[in-house]
Amino acid sequence: MELNVVDLSRLQFAMTALYHFLFVPLTIGLSILLATMETVYVMTGREVWKRMVKFWGTLFGINFVLGVATGLTMEFQFGMNWAYFSQYVGDVFGAPLAIEGLMAFFLEATFVGLFFFGWDRLSRRQHLAATWAVAIGTNLSALWILIANGWMQHPIGAAFNPETMRMEVNSFYDVLFNPVAQAKFVHTVSAGYVTASMFVLGISAWYMLKGRHIPIAKRSMAIASAFGFASALSVVVLGDESGYEANLNQKMKLATIEAMWDTEPAPASFNVVAWADMEKRENVFAIEVPYVMGLIATRSLDTVIPGIKDLVSRTEDRIRQGAIAWDALQKIRKDPANVSADVRETFLQNENSLGYAYLLLPFTDNPMEATTEQVDAAAWSTVPEVMPMFYAFRIMVACGFFFILITAIFFYYSSSGKLDILSEKRRWLLHVAVWSIPLPWIACEMGWFVAEYGRQPWIIESMLPTSVGVSNLSVTEVLMTLAGFVALYSTLLVIEIMLMFKYIKIGPEDGVNPDAARPAFRQPAPTAASVPAE
Repeated sequence: MELNVVDLSRLQFAMTALYHFLFVPLTIGLSILLATMETVYVMTGREVWKRMVKFWGTLFGINFVLGVATGLTMEFQFGMNWAYFSQYVGDVFGAPLAIEGLMAFFLEATFVGLFFFGWDRLSRRQHLAATWAVAIGTNLSALWILIANGWMQHPIGAAFNPETMRMEVNSFYDVLFNPVAQAKFVHTVSAGYVTASMFVLGISAWYMLKGRHIPIAKRSMAIASAFGFASALSVVVLGDESGYEANLNQKMKLATIEAMWDTEPAPASFNVVAWADMEKRENVFAIEVPYVMGLIATRSLDTVIPGIKDLVSRTEDRIRQGAIAWDALQKIRKDPANVSADVRETFLQNENSLGYAYLLLPFTDNPMEATTEQVDAAAWSTVPEVMPMFYAFRIMVACGFFFILITAIFFYYSSSGKLDILSEKRRWLLHVAVWSIPLPWIACEMGWFVAEYGRQPWIIESMLPTSVGVSNLSVTEVLMTLAGFVALYSTLLVIEIMLMFKYIKIGPEDGVNPDAARPAFRQPAPTAASVPAE
């Protein structure tokens, strides 16, 4: 396989994004759990809840710091590896990312200091306000970043200026309330809440297995199971909303997720298991459940979901239309002041398909001269690899239903006051909770993969192919930065895991077990009168 700048830049961005996303969900979820725990402390005044907040806050702090460190490079890559993309979307991305930095991140970072160092300097209510500010800031950071990402998936509220070759915002309201962005936000933060809940639940189960910190473990388990159960249910519901939006705006992504090569009569069936052959462009075998996919994706019984082959055929038509827009654009750029009205009208009539003409650039320098074979190849380049998409989605869904099951079980035991039974007769459930800690991260990474790989070859859906957005770099330069990022991020991940294990092993109260039995009385020191005479 020949290395090229586009694939290496994609690999580098994917690697840094996936590494960074190891820290994001736990930060989002733990911030809300900490605020909830501290609210209980302020309401009840019981010190055990304060110890809980401090302990889980230590783990939050470790994750927060390393999350910030890995996130700093993400935005730098826009200018470093994706120069034309940055120029193309600068007017659109500028506002959300600036607001995220000024309003959300500064809010979060400022109050994080008060959270850790304000216990003896602030009143209970003041410290609680600081903790909630951290939680709100953390979630707002996710909101603005996902608004920018959602726009890439469904670019609305902006128009292309042929003279500046940039997208320019014409409705910030549409950018802000983009339905794809809103669906992604609520789905992503809910996944973060599940991640934190499973993390707290698993560590609490480990303490119960070890017989350590039982009061803190029980309370943490109760709040994590309740919060996790509600969040897991919402993830499934909101995931359905994301699937519905994908059917409206990213039909190729949905068809690839389902390995649906041919358009079926409505309502379409759901492939539980399938094996796709990309060369033959068909499924070798598939186990189907009738009607289910049609109901999920369209919420109706009569709406047709187009298959991959049908979508490729539609793409061919848009590529040819886009070539006309591309030709008109070259004339406009050549002499903007003296362009005829006919040329501008031709561009405006075909502008919505301009991005499809760029799909031809890897095959020909002039899209207007593309052959039928080149158009066909460009159209099929819009189909992601089916097998990774198909099974990544199903791994994510399977994990989601497992989270509902396990949090529901622990919620039952905690709400009915039967957690002691787990330590005595149901220890296997505690072991399951401990070994389930990594699963939310697997589910989150699979979800992120489906969302981002599923829109390839588009860096901006239907407008700008990924191959056009890269910087003018050499393969060697990208390889060097890629190796540096891998080394740095791997080091940070090892540090995160080591610190987490260290402080989990130490436990609450700096290693002193607050649940350890204390002697009922102390033997008095011997006195002269009590010493028998020789």
